[in-house]
Amino acid sequence: MLNKQIRSVLFAGVAAMAVAACGADDVASPGEGIIILPAPTPTPTPTPTPTPTPPTGGPAADCPTGTANVGTITTGGGQEVRNCQISGVITSNLTVPNQAGTIYSFSGAVEVGVDGGTTGILTIEPGVVIFGSSGGDFLLVNRGSQLFAEGTASAPIIMTSRQNILGTSGVNSIGQWGGVVILGRAPISDCATGGASNPGGTRTDCEAIVEGPTNAVYGGTLPADSSGRLSYVQVRYPGFEVSPGNELNGITLAGVGSGTFFQNIQVHNSSDDGVEWFGGRVNGKNLVMTGIDDDSVDSDSGFQGNNQFVLVVQRAGAGDHVMEADSNGDEDAEPRQRHRLANVTFVSSGEDHVILLRGGGDYEFYNSVFNSPAACIDIDSATTIQAAGAAADENGPPVFESLFMSCATAFVDDGNITAAQIQTIFNAGTNNTEAGTSTLANSAAAFAFINGANENAVTPFAVNAVNSFFEDVTYIGAVQDANDARFQGWTCGLYADDCGTAPTIG
Repeated sequence: MLNKQIRSVLFAGVAAMAVAACGADDVASPGEGIIILPAPTPTPTPTPTPTPTPPTGGPAADCPTGTANVGTITTGGGQEVRNCQISGVITSNLTVPNQAGTIYSFSGAVEVGVDGGTTGILTIEPGVVIFGSSGGDFLLVNRGSQLFAEGTASAPIIMTSRQNILGTSGVNSIGQWGGVVILGRAPISDCATGGASNPGGTRTDCEAIVEGPTNAVYGGTLPADSSGRLSYVQVRYPGFEVSPGNELNGITLAGVGSGTFFQNIQVHNSSDDGVEWFGGRVNGKNLVMTGIDDDSVDSDSGFQGNNQFVLVVQRAGAGDHVMEADSNGDEDAEPRQRHRLANVTFVSSGEDHVILLRGGGDYEFYNSVFNSPAACIDIDSATTIQAAGAAADENGPPVFESLFMSCATAFVDDGNITAAQIQTIFNAGTNNTEAGTSTLANSAAAFAFINGANENAVTPFAVNAVNSFFEDVTYIGAVQDANDARFQGWTCGLYADDCGTAPTIG
Protein backbone atom coordinates (compact mmCIF):
# COMPACT_ATOMS: atom_id res chain seq x y z
CA MET A 1 0.00 0.00 0.00
CA LEU A 2 2.77 2.36 0.84
CA ASN A 3 4.63 1.64 -2.42
CA LYS A 4 1.55 2.32 -4.56
CA GLN A 5 1.02 5.66 -2.90
CA ILE A 6 4.63 6.58 -3.43
CA ARG A 7 4.47 5.58 -7.13
CA SER A 8 1.39 7.68 -7.67
CA VAL A 9 3.14 10.64 -6.26
CA LEU A 10 6.08 10.04 -8.57
CA PHE A 11 3.79 9.67 -11.58
CA ALA A 12 2.20 12.97 -10.71
CA GLY A 13 5.53 14.60 -11.58
CA VAL A 14 6.65 15.67 -8.17
CA ALA A 15 9.47 13.18 -7.72
CA ALA A 16 12.08 15.81 -8.19
CA MET A 17 10.53 17.91 -5.53
CA ALA A 18 10.47 14.99 -3.12
CA VAL A 19 14.13 14.28 -3.76
CA ALA A 20 15.03 17.92 -3.30
CA ALA A 21 13.10 18.09 -0.08
CA CYS A 22 14.47 14.88 1.39
CA GLY A 23 18.08 15.15 0.32
CA ALA A 24 20.45 12.68 -1.39
CA ASP A 25 20.55 10.26 1.52
CA ASP A 26 16.86 9.48 1.05
CA VAL A 27 17.18 8.26 -2.64
CA ALA A 28 16.69 4.51 -3.29
CA SER A 29 19.46 2.39 -4.71
CA PRO A 30 19.78 2.52 -8.54
CA GLY A 31 17.49 0.07 -10.38
CA GLU A 32 14.74 -0.01 -7.71
CA GLY A 33 12.96 2.98 -9.08
CA ILE A 34 11.47 3.95 -5.74
CA ILE A 35 12.19 6.33 -2.89
CA ILE A 36 11.93 5.04 0.69
CA LEU A 37 10.96 7.70 3.13
CA PRO A 38 12.39 7.20 6.65
CA ALA A 39 10.12 7.02 9.66
CA PRO A 40 9.93 10.40 11.31
CA THR A 41 12.29 10.83 14.24
CA PRO A 42 10.34 11.78 17.36
CA THR A 43 11.38 14.99 19.02
CA PRO A 44 13.01 14.01 22.35
CA THR A 45 11.29 15.25 25.47
CA PRO A 46 13.71 17.57 27.29
CA THR A 47 15.01 16.07 30.51
CA PRO A 48 14.03 18.37 33.35
CA THR A 49 16.83 19.74 35.52
CA PRO A 50 16.73 17.63 38.68
CA THR A 51 15.88 19.41 41.88
CA PRO A 52 18.87 19.14 44.24
CA THR A 53 18.21 16.67 47.00
CA PRO A 54 18.46 18.44 50.36
CA PRO A 55 20.92 16.93 52.87
CA THR A 56 18.00 16.12 55.13
CA GLY A 57 14.26 15.76 54.83
CA GLY A 58 13.81 19.46 55.56
CA PRO A 59 13.03 21.30 58.76
CA ALA A 60 11.15 19.62 61.56
CA ALA A 61 7.50 20.58 61.83
CA ASP A 62 7.87 21.89 65.38
CA CYS A 63 10.15 22.05 68.39
CA PRO A 64 10.52 19.70 71.35
CA THR A 65 8.93 20.51 74.69
CA GLY A 66 10.84 23.11 76.65
CA THR A 67 12.15 24.94 73.57
CA ALA A 68 10.60 27.70 71.47
CA ASN A 69 9.99 27.57 67.73
CA VAL A 70 11.63 30.69 66.29
CA GLY A 71 11.45 29.75 62.62
CA THR A 72 14.03 28.16 60.37
CA ILE A 73 17.63 28.84 59.46
CA THR A 74 19.56 27.76 56.38
CA THR A 75 23.06 26.57 57.14
CA GLY A 76 26.18 27.21 55.11
CA GLY A 77 25.83 23.65 53.85
CA GLY A 78 22.41 24.39 52.35
CA GLN A 79 20.26 22.71 54.99
CA GLU A 80 17.06 24.40 56.07
CA VAL A 81 16.42 23.37 59.66
CA ARG A 82 14.03 24.30 62.44
CA ASN A 83 15.57 26.69 65.01
CA CYS A 84 14.44 25.71 68.52
CA GLN A 85 15.43 28.25 71.14
CA ILE A 86 16.55 27.52 74.71
CA SER A 87 16.28 30.40 77.17
CA GLY A 88 15.77 31.40 80.77
CA VAL A 89 16.32 29.29 83.88
CA ILE A 90 15.90 25.51 83.74
CA THR A 91 14.42 24.38 87.06
CA SER A 92 13.32 20.88 86.08
CA ASN A 93 14.68 18.10 83.88
CA LEU A 94 15.04 19.31 80.30
CA THR A 95 16.20 16.98 77.54
CA VAL A 96 17.44 18.40 74.23
CA PRO A 97 16.82 15.56 71.76
CA ASN A 98 18.62 14.92 68.49
CA GLN A 99 15.53 15.51 66.38
CA ALA A 100 15.75 15.32 62.59
CA GLY A 101 15.78 18.71 60.87
CA THR A 102 16.36 20.57 64.13
CA ILE A 103 19.05 22.90 65.42
CA TYR A 104 19.01 24.63 68.80
CA SER A 105 20.06 28.09 69.93
CA PHE A 106 20.87 29.76 73.24
CA SER A 107 19.08 33.04 73.89
CA GLY A 108 20.85 35.12 76.50
CA ALA A 109 22.17 33.59 79.71
CA VAL A 110 20.69 30.10 79.90
CA GLU A 111 20.97 28.91 83.50
CA VAL A 112 20.50 25.42 84.88
CA GLY A 113 19.05 25.69 88.37
CA VAL A 114 19.19 28.48 90.91
CA ASP A 115 22.13 28.71 93.31
CA GLY A 116 20.84 27.83 96.77
CA GLY A 117 17.37 27.24 95.34
CA THR A 118 15.61 24.99 92.86
CA THR A 119 17.94 22.64 91.03
CA GLY A 120 17.75 21.61 87.39
CA ILE A 121 19.18 18.98 85.07
CA LEU A 122 19.95 19.65 81.40
CA THR A 123 20.51 16.58 79.20
CA ILE A 124 21.83 17.02 75.64
CA GLU A 125 21.70 14.01 73.33
CA PRO A 126 24.52 12.87 71.00
CA GLY A 127 24.72 14.73 67.69
CA VAL A 128 22.86 17.84 68.87
CA VAL A 129 24.09 21.19 67.51
CA ILE A 130 23.45 24.37 69.54
CA PHE A 131 24.53 27.89 68.61
CA GLY A 132 24.77 31.30 70.22
CA SER A 133 24.47 34.55 68.29
CA SER A 134 26.48 36.90 70.51
CA GLY A 135 28.68 37.12 73.58
CA GLY A 136 25.57 37.46 75.72
CA ASP A 137 24.44 33.94 74.79
CA PHE A 138 26.00 31.34 77.08
CA LEU A 139 25.22 28.30 79.23
CA LEU A 140 25.69 28.41 83.00
CA VAL A 141 25.19 25.46 85.35
CA ASN A 142 24.70 26.63 88.94
CA ARG A 143 25.86 24.84 92.08
CA GLY A 144 23.77 21.80 92.87
CA SER A 145 22.48 21.45 89.30
CA GLN A 146 23.85 19.21 86.57
CA LEU A 147 24.64 19.04 82.86
CA PHE A 148 24.66 15.72 81.02
CA ALA A 149 26.15 16.42 77.59
CA GLU A 150 27.36 13.05 76.38
CA GLY A 151 28.00 12.71 72.70
CA THR A 152 29.78 9.84 70.98
CA ALA A 153 32.90 9.61 68.84
CA SER A 154 30.73 9.46 65.72
CA ALA A 155 28.10 11.95 66.95
CA PRO A 156 29.72 14.65 69.10
CA ILE A 157 27.69 17.46 70.62
CA ILE A 158 28.64 20.77 68.99
CA MET A 159 28.13 24.14 70.66
CA THR A 160 29.11 26.91 68.31
CA SER A 161 28.30 30.33 66.87
CA ARG A 162 25.61 31.47 64.48
CA GLN A 163 28.34 32.54 62.06
CA ASN A 164 29.71 29.01 62.05
CA ILE A 165 26.25 27.65 61.26
CA LEU A 166 25.97 30.11 58.36
CA GLY A 167 29.42 29.05 57.14
CA THR A 168 31.05 32.47 57.58
CA SER A 169 33.53 31.68 60.38
CA GLY A 170 37.16 31.82 59.29
CA VAL A 171 40.50 30.65 60.59
CA ASN A 172 40.88 33.75 62.78
CA SER A 173 37.27 34.04 63.95
CA ILE A 174 37.02 34.16 67.76
CA GLY A 175 34.60 35.23 70.48
CA GLN A 176 31.39 34.84 68.49
CA TRP A 177 29.28 33.66 71.44
CA GLY A 178 29.69 33.26 75.20
CA GLY A 179 30.70 29.71 76.13
CA VAL A 180 30.02 27.24 78.94
CA VAL A 181 30.30 27.93 82.70
CA ILE A 182 29.95 25.14 85.27
CA LEU A 183 29.87 25.99 88.99
CA GLY A 184 30.38 23.45 91.76
CA ARG A 185 30.68 23.07 95.51
CA ALA A 186 34.24 21.74 95.78
CA PRO A 187 36.96 23.58 97.77
CA ILE A 188 38.68 26.69 96.40
CA SER A 189 41.44 28.90 97.77
CA ASP A 190 40.54 32.47 96.84
CA CYS A 191 37.53 33.69 98.77
CA ALA A 192 35.23 36.60 98.13
CA THR A 193 33.48 35.57 101.34
CA GLY A 194 34.46 33.12 104.03
CA GLY A 195 36.94 32.59 106.83
CA ALA A 196 40.64 31.93 106.95
CA SER A 197 42.14 29.07 104.96
CA ASN A 198 42.61 25.61 106.38
CA PRO A 199 45.65 23.51 105.39
CA GLY A 200 44.93 20.09 103.94
CA GLY A 201 42.62 21.08 101.14
CA THR A 202 39.36 21.81 102.95
CA ARG A 203 37.58 25.11 103.44
CA THR A 204 34.74 25.79 105.80
CA ASP A 205 32.93 28.58 104.01
CA CYS A 206 35.09 29.84 101.12
CA GLU A 207 33.05 31.08 98.17
CA ALA A 208 33.77 33.40 95.25
CA ILE A 209 32.12 35.11 92.29
CA VAL A 210 33.10 33.49 89.02
CA GLU A 211 34.71 35.37 86.15
CA GLY A 212 32.25 36.42 83.44
CA PRO A 213 28.62 36.10 84.60
CA THR A 214 27.19 38.50 87.16
CA ASN A 215 26.96 37.31 90.79
CA ALA A 216 27.41 33.62 89.97
CA VAL A 217 28.86 31.87 93.05
CA TYR A 218 31.17 28.85 93.22
CA GLY A 219 33.08 26.91 95.88
CA GLY A 220 32.20 24.90 98.96
CA THR A 221 33.13 21.92 101.10
CA LEU A 222 32.30 18.96 98.84
CA PRO A 223 35.45 17.69 97.04
CA ALA A 224 33.50 14.88 95.33
CA ASP A 225 30.64 17.11 94.18
CA SER A 226 29.13 16.18 90.80
CA SER A 227 28.07 18.73 88.20
CA GLY A 228 27.19 15.98 85.71
CA ARG A 229 28.97 14.41 82.74
CA LEU A 230 30.53 15.94 79.62
CA SER A 231 32.00 13.76 76.89
CA TYR A 232 32.57 14.15 73.15
CA VAL A 233 31.73 17.83 73.14
CA GLN A 234 33.05 20.54 70.82
CA VAL A 235 32.85 24.21 71.82
CA ARG A 236 33.69 26.36 68.80
CA TYR A 237 34.34 30.15 68.60
CA PRO A 238 33.43 31.05 72.21
CA GLY A 239 34.67 33.73 74.62
CA PHE A 240 33.46 37.20 75.41
CA GLU A 241 34.74 40.18 77.38
CA VAL A 242 31.93 41.12 79.74
CA SER A 243 34.01 44.02 81.08
CA PRO A 244 37.74 44.85 81.03
CA GLY A 245 39.57 41.93 82.60
CA ASN A 246 36.31 39.98 83.12
CA GLU A 247 35.80 37.46 80.36
CA LEU A 248 33.96 34.28 79.49
CA ASN A 249 36.25 31.38 78.57
CA GLY A 250 35.50 28.52 76.24
CA ILE A 251 34.70 26.29 79.23
CA THR A 252 34.92 27.52 82.83
CA LEU A 253 35.08 24.91 85.60
CA ALA A 254 34.74 26.73 88.91
CA GLY A 255 34.71 24.73 92.13
CA VAL A 256 33.76 21.63 90.13
CA GLY A 257 34.14 18.41 92.11
CA SER A 258 35.77 15.08 91.30
CA GLY A 259 32.35 13.43 90.87
CA THR A 260 32.05 15.24 87.53
CA PHE A 261 33.01 13.32 84.37
CA PHE A 262 34.99 15.52 81.94
CA GLN A 263 36.55 13.71 78.99
CA ASN A 264 36.79 13.98 75.18
CA ILE A 265 36.41 17.75 75.03
CA GLN A 266 37.52 20.27 72.39
CA VAL A 267 37.54 24.05 72.59
CA HIS A 268 38.31 25.83 69.32
CA ASN A 269 39.16 29.51 68.73
CA SER A 270 38.14 30.95 72.08
CA SER A 271 38.85 34.65 72.47
CA ASP A 272 39.87 34.05 76.10
CA ASP A 273 41.13 30.83 77.71
CA GLY A 274 40.31 27.40 76.38
CA VAL A 275 39.49 25.63 79.66
CA GLU A 276 40.03 27.38 82.98
CA TRP A 277 39.83 25.62 86.33
CA PHE A 278 39.02 27.86 89.30
CA GLY A 279 39.71 25.57 92.24
CA GLY A 280 37.76 22.34 92.50
CA ARG A 281 38.82 18.71 92.08
CA VAL A 282 37.57 17.60 88.65
CA ASN A 283 39.87 15.43 86.51
CA GLY A 284 39.99 15.49 82.71
CA LYS A 285 41.19 13.24 79.91
CA ASN A 286 41.39 13.57 76.11
CA LEU A 287 41.26 17.36 76.03
CA VAL A 288 41.91 19.36 72.84
CA MET A 289 42.45 23.10 72.56
CA THR A 290 42.98 24.60 69.10
CA GLY A 291 43.39 28.22 68.04
CA ILE A 292 42.90 29.69 71.54
CA ASP A 293 43.60 33.43 71.70
CA ASP A 294 44.65 33.56 75.38
CA ASP A 295 45.88 30.67 77.57
CA SER A 296 44.75 27.29 76.33
CA VAL A 297 45.04 25.62 79.75
CA ASP A 298 44.61 27.83 82.83
CA SER A 299 44.32 26.70 86.45
CA ASP A 300 44.19 28.73 89.63
CA SER A 301 42.37 29.28 92.94
CA GLY A 302 43.55 26.05 94.53
CA PHE A 303 42.66 23.59 91.76
CA GLN A 304 43.75 20.06 92.58
CA GLY A 305 43.28 17.62 89.72
CA ASN A 306 44.78 15.45 87.02
CA ASN A 307 44.74 15.75 83.22
CA GLN A 308 45.97 13.17 80.72
CA PHE A 309 46.16 13.21 76.91
CA VAL A 310 45.97 16.97 76.46
CA LEU A 311 46.63 18.31 72.96
CA VAL A 312 47.08 22.03 72.38
CA VAL A 313 47.89 23.62 69.04
CA GLN A 314 47.94 27.41 68.95
CA ARG A 315 46.85 29.49 65.99
CA ALA A 316 49.59 31.19 63.97
CA GLY A 317 50.20 34.71 65.25
CA ALA A 318 47.86 34.31 68.23
CA GLY A 319 47.74 32.86 71.71
CA ASP A 320 49.31 33.68 75.05
CA HIS A 321 50.86 30.90 77.15
CA VAL A 322 49.83 27.39 76.25
CA MET A 323 49.41 26.86 79.98
CA GLU A 324 49.28 29.39 82.80
CA ALA A 325 48.91 28.37 86.44
CA ASP A 326 48.74 30.52 89.55
CA SER A 327 46.65 31.39 92.58
CA ASN A 328 45.49 34.87 91.65
CA GLY A 329 48.41 36.47 93.47
CA ASP A 330 47.41 34.98 96.84
CA GLU A 331 50.47 32.78 97.16
CA ASP A 332 49.84 31.70 100.75
CA ALA A 333 46.22 30.66 100.17
CA GLU A 334 45.12 27.15 101.01
CA PRO A 335 44.39 24.64 99.65
CA ARG A 336 47.61 24.97 97.68
CA GLN A 337 47.10 24.26 94.02
CA ARG A 338 48.24 20.90 92.65
CA HIS A 339 47.87 20.36 88.91
CA ARG A 340 49.29 17.13 87.49
CA LEU A 341 49.45 16.48 83.76
CA ALA A 342 50.55 13.43 81.76
CA ASN A 343 50.88 12.81 78.02
CA VAL A 344 50.44 16.38 76.90
CA THR A 345 51.59 17.85 73.60
CA PHE A 346 51.84 21.63 73.70
CA VAL A 347 52.54 23.26 70.31
CA SER A 348 53.04 27.00 70.77
CA SER A 349 52.77 29.74 68.18
CA GLY A 350 55.69 31.46 69.89
CA GLU A 351 53.69 34.49 70.95
CA ASP A 352 54.61 33.69 74.57
CA HIS A 353 56.18 30.93 76.68
CA VAL A 354 54.82 27.40 76.53
CA ILE A 355 54.14 27.30 80.28
CA LEU A 356 54.10 29.92 83.04
CA LEU A 357 53.97 28.56 86.59
CA ARG A 358 53.59 30.90 89.53
CA GLY A 359 51.52 31.75 92.57
CA GLY A 360 52.62 29.16 95.09
CA GLY A 361 51.26 26.03 93.41
CA ASP A 362 52.49 22.49 92.84
CA TYR A 363 52.77 21.42 89.21
CA GLU A 364 53.80 18.10 87.71
CA PHE A 365 54.42 17.16 84.07
CA TYR A 366 54.92 13.56 82.96
CA ASN A 367 55.56 12.04 79.52
CA SER A 368 55.03 15.29 77.66
CA VAL A 369 56.14 17.25 74.59
CA PHE A 370 56.73 21.02 74.40
CA ASN A 371 57.40 22.68 71.04
CA SER A 372 57.82 26.40 70.32
CA PRO A 373 59.78 28.88 68.19
CA ALA A 374 60.12 30.85 71.46
CA ALA A 375 60.67 29.76 75.09
CA CYS A 376 59.49 26.64 76.88
CA ILE A 377 59.38 27.15 80.67
CA ASP A 378 58.95 30.24 82.84
CA ILE A 379 58.62 29.89 86.63
CA ASP A 380 57.88 32.85 88.89
CA SER A 381 57.74 33.29 92.66
CA ALA A 382 59.87 31.72 95.37
CA THR A 383 56.79 30.00 96.81
CA THR A 384 56.41 28.03 93.57
CA ILE A 385 59.79 26.36 93.99
CA GLN A 386 59.91 26.12 97.77
CA ALA A 387 60.84 22.87 99.43
CA ALA A 388 58.11 20.41 100.31
CA GLY A 389 56.58 20.24 103.74
CA ALA A 390 55.86 23.90 104.46
CA ALA A 391 52.23 22.91 104.78
CA ALA A 392 50.34 19.66 104.77
CA ASP A 393 49.39 19.83 101.09
CA GLU A 394 52.59 21.33 99.68
CA ASN A 395 54.77 19.10 97.56
CA GLY A 396 57.68 21.35 96.66
CA PRO A 397 59.08 22.55 93.34
CA PRO A 398 57.57 21.59 89.96
CA VAL A 399 58.18 18.04 88.74
CA PHE A 400 59.29 17.13 85.21
CA GLU A 401 59.62 13.47 84.16
CA SER A 402 60.16 12.19 80.60
CA LEU A 403 59.64 15.63 79.05
CA PHE A 404 60.87 16.29 75.49
CA MET A 405 61.34 19.97 74.64
CA SER A 406 62.17 21.57 71.28
CA CYS A 407 62.09 25.32 71.85
CA ALA A 408 64.33 28.18 70.76
CA THR A 409 64.94 28.90 74.46
CA ALA A 410 64.50 26.23 77.10
CA PHE A 411 64.20 28.35 80.25
CA VAL A 412 63.17 31.97 80.79
CA ASP A 413 65.40 34.20 82.91
CA ASP A 414 63.22 37.18 83.83
CA GLY A 415 64.93 38.28 87.05
CA ASN A 416 62.50 36.33 89.23
CA ILE A 417 63.36 32.63 89.22
CA THR A 418 66.50 32.37 87.11
CA ALA A 419 67.05 30.10 84.13
CA ALA A 420 69.73 28.28 86.11
CA GLN A 421 67.28 27.57 88.92
CA ILE A 422 64.69 26.25 86.47
CA GLN A 423 67.32 24.11 84.77
CA THR A 424 68.27 22.55 88.12
CA ILE A 425 64.63 21.64 88.77
CA PHE A 426 64.27 20.25 85.24
CA ASN A 427 67.40 18.12 85.51
CA ALA A 428 66.21 16.61 88.78
CA GLY A 429 63.77 14.56 86.71
CA THR A 430 64.55 11.52 84.59
CA ASN A 431 64.59 11.11 80.80
CA ASN A 432 64.18 14.84 80.20
CA THR A 433 65.38 16.44 76.96
CA GLU A 434 66.16 20.15 77.25
CA ALA A 435 66.97 21.01 73.63
CA GLY A 436 65.70 18.32 71.31
CA THR A 437 64.93 18.42 67.61
CA SER A 438 61.23 18.15 66.92
CA THR A 439 60.02 15.40 64.61
CA LEU A 440 56.34 16.18 65.16
CA ALA A 441 54.39 15.63 61.96
CA ASN A 442 50.95 15.71 60.37
CA SER A 443 50.45 15.17 56.66
CA ALA A 444 46.85 16.36 56.62
CA ALA A 445 47.02 19.76 58.31
CA ALA A 446 49.18 22.85 58.45
CA PHE A 447 50.48 22.18 61.94
CA ALA A 448 52.29 19.19 63.41
CA PHE A 449 51.34 17.40 66.62
CA ILE A 450 51.88 13.68 65.93
CA ASN A 451 54.96 12.09 67.49
CA GLY A 452 57.93 11.31 65.28
CA ALA A 453 61.03 9.24 65.90
CA ASN A 454 62.63 11.62 68.42
CA GLU A 455 59.56 11.94 70.61
CA ASN A 456 58.88 8.20 70.54
CA ALA A 457 62.48 7.46 71.53
CA VAL A 458 61.84 8.82 75.04
CA THR A 459 61.15 6.23 77.73
CA PRO A 460 57.86 7.07 79.44
CA PHE A 461 57.47 7.44 83.19
CA ALA A 462 55.11 5.06 85.06
CA VAL A 463 52.28 7.49 85.83
CA ASN A 464 49.70 5.12 87.25
CA ALA A 465 51.85 4.96 90.38
CA VAL A 466 51.49 8.75 90.70
CA ASN A 467 47.69 8.58 90.60
CA SER A 468 45.32 5.79 89.59
CA PHE A 469 43.49 8.20 87.23
CA PHE A 470 46.50 8.04 84.88
CA GLU A 471 46.94 5.27 82.31
CA ASP A 472 50.40 3.84 81.68
CA VAL A 473 51.12 3.90 77.93
CA THR A 474 54.25 3.12 75.93
CA TYR A 475 54.83 6.64 74.61
CA ILE A 476 55.07 10.27 75.64
CA GLY A 477 52.92 13.08 74.26
CA ALA A 478 49.24 13.05 73.37
CA VAL A 479 49.40 11.33 69.96
CA GLN A 480 51.73 8.37 69.44
CA ASP A 481 51.74 8.11 65.64
CA ALA A 482 49.59 8.39 62.52
CA ASN A 483 47.65 5.27 63.54
CA ASP A 484 46.65 6.75 66.89
CA ALA A 485 42.93 7.50 66.54
CA ARG A 486 42.41 9.05 70.00
CA PHE A 487 41.27 12.42 68.61
CA GLN A 488 39.98 11.37 65.21
CA GLY A 489 36.34 11.63 64.20
CA TRP A 490 34.99 13.76 67.06
CA THR A 491 37.26 16.83 66.72
CA CYS A 492 37.60 19.49 64.03
CA GLY A 493 40.66 21.21 62.64
CA LEU A 494 43.26 18.58 63.54
CA TYR A 495 43.14 16.32 60.52
CA ALA A 496 41.42 18.70 58.09
CA ASP A 497 40.61 22.41 57.94
CA ASP A 498 36.96 21.79 58.78
CA CYS A 499 36.13 23.80 61.94
CA GLY A 500 34.76 26.67 59.86
CA THR A 501 32.48 24.32 57.93
CA ALA A 502 28.85 24.42 59.08
CA PRO A 503 28.07 21.23 61.03
CA THR A 504 25.68 18.82 59.33
CA ILE A 505 22.39 18.66 61.18
CA GLY A 506 21.10 15.11 61.56
